[in-house]
Amino acid sequence: MEPTTNRDLDIARNARTIDWLRTEIVDHVANLYKAMWQNREELMLDALAGLIMAAFLLGKRLGISYSRLENRLWAKLNASIREGHEIEKWYGDMTSLLHYWQDRGDPFDGG
Repeated sequence: MEPTTNRDLDIARNARTIDWLRTEIVDHVANLYKAMWQNREELMLDALAGLIMAAFLLGKRLGISYSRLENRLWAKLNASIREGHEIEKWYGDMTSLLHYWQDRGDPFDGG
């Protein structure tokens, strides 16, 4: 049997981290549902922020850069607006989000 290398340890640690982040995402979704049921805005904010953060960290562990994830999010948002997503039709939330990012001066470059 070959000795364990640093590369093997890194792969194992990355796999454990991916599993941990997956459970974090499930936990944040569960916390969000619970907070919604209780109508507790601060808990909803915490759960949503944790969910977004965990999604970005999971992407990184899967080899996806933050900028690629942002760019894909930007592209999906624009596509959803163009295609007339139901939420956009009903509430205009996607256009509102797009304007929010543009007004902040940091819209994704789409590249």
